[in-house]
Amino acid sequence: MPATALPELDLSPELIEAAGKSKAWPFEEARKIIKRYEKEGFPDEVLFETGYGPSGLPHIGTFGEVARTTMVRTAFRLLTGDKVKTRLLCFSDDMDGMRKVPENVPQQELLKENLHKPLTVVPDPFGEFESFGHHNNAMLRRFLDTFGFNYEFASATDYYRSGSFDDALRHAVEKYDDIMQAMLPTLGEERQATYSPFLPISPKTGRVLYVPVKKVDAENHTITFDDEDGEEITLPVTGGQVKMQWKPDFGMRWAALGVDFEMFGKDHGPNAALYDRICRILGGRAPEHFVYELFLDDKGEKISKSKGNGLTIDEWLTYAPTESLALFMFTKPKTAKRLFFDVIPRQVDEYFQHLAAYEGQDDAARLNNPVWHIHNGNPPKANMPVSFSMLLNLVSASNSEDKETLWGFIRNYGEDLSPESHPKLDELVGYAIRYFHDFIAPNKQFRAPTEEEKKALTDLDGKLSALDPHADAETIQTEVFTVGKDHGYENLREWFQALYQILLGQEQGPRFGSFVQLYGIEPTRKLIAEALAGKLAS
Repeated sequence: MPATALPELDLSPELIEAAGKSKAWPFEEARKIIKRYEKEGFPDEVLFETGYGPSGLPHIGTFGEVARTTMVRTAFRLLTGDKVKTRLLCFSDDMDGMRKVPENVPQQELLKENLHKPLTVVPDPFGEFESFGHHNNAMLRRFLDTFGFNYEFASATDYYRSGSFDDALRHAVEKYDDIMQAMLPTLGEERQATYSPFLPISPKTGRVLYVPVKKVDAENHTITFDDEDGEEITLPVTGGQVKMQWKPDFGMRWAALGVDFEMFGKDHGPNAALYDRICRILGGRAPEHFVYELFLDDKGEKISKSKGNGLTIDEWLTYAPTESLALFMFTKPKTAKRLFFDVIPRQVDEYFQHLAAYEGQDDAARLNNPVWHIHNGNPPKANMPVSFSMLLNLVSASNSEDKETLWGFIRNYGEDLSPESHPKLDELVGYAIRYFHDFIAPNKQFRAPTEEEKKALTDLDGKLSALDPHADAETIQTEVFTVGKDHGYENLREWFQALYQILLGQEQGPRFGSFVQLYGIEPTRKLIAEALAGKLAS
């Protein structure tokens, strides 16, 4: 069942007209689907699909496919005036044999004992679900439900065993020679000698077998092969006793389900034409594609479920709200991006910047704004007076990880600010505390000021002491600029960097006037006094 109902869209003629001209990538992809049916008209339903291999704990890349496909689906709904029924199917290839043991899960020996068995047969190493495949499927569904996606979940095991793929599999037997003709030129000589598009599941060991097929019976829809003990076995390809190799499986699934749109990573790109060809061999029409770039870990390596490198969805959501992750997915999908903890603060702040800009934009600009796509055409009102990076610096300067203490500082920005009036800001405070504790605090390194810097800091202290305690950020920033110029900083960036290093123990920081307004003039003067006394650097 869908996780949530489809959100209503603003279908004003002006917005639909603007959508037709929008250069935002989801609209460009949606127009491909519209062009697909411009001659014969739309079918009863347009099917969007995402594929997922539950061979390891789901990572953010898996979420990204669903988020991005949802964005294309929403763009399609607007362009068509929401007059065409759409469906998003999240398909799990959970009947695949487990070819290697993921490094980031317990009970490695138990999993090794079950290598090459379908993932929905392999025992769950966490002891929570019917199988390892069921465990990973449940994790994925929990993440998708957290984001409120409208989708239907599909299990390859269920589709194969229930007979949903039987007609397509029978057709694949009948078209065996054509499939082999498509596949063999893509394989090396050694692989060609043993390759079969059908993978039987051993009736004796339960393992998915990569063995040559000795006979293909197109009339009875069976294959004959030697089992692991050498005994010749004949199995029908139907009923879940046989599955297809992953490349033919792509095309078979598209043909069987009538998929109209599916995106996949760059690593699948070279095979796209092959998937399409097999789909056509089986009587289907290949879907529209979108190939995105892969995510990289902190070392610049491709993230992998089996390695467990990069970030998990749970890890991102420990330190930032869901919208920031959706923004990361929307931005430049065809550019390879590092997916590590240090990208989180910027994504949070950029999300709220886009949200703040939305209200004042015309229709064309709104449809290019990421928040329209993140929120399925219904962005909330902007209400974030303090940036996430500012909160991180507040936690850092105050040396407090107590929410109430931090809210005492936040009220310097406005006496009417409170957790009750600004629940999203209160949520960010919690994220900032966790992020600071895990990533900033361990790396803070103060340095002592030089003699020239001591003079400048003393001067800055004097300037601050002369200000109204409730001076605004611009007034404070002007005084900070003045001190920097008076002390010979031709490049004021060097002056601000010195302030960050000496007072905050880090290389970069916020707009300093805004920080002082938030933190308070007197607490800032105390910070300067501690730096001048050598207490911070020690």
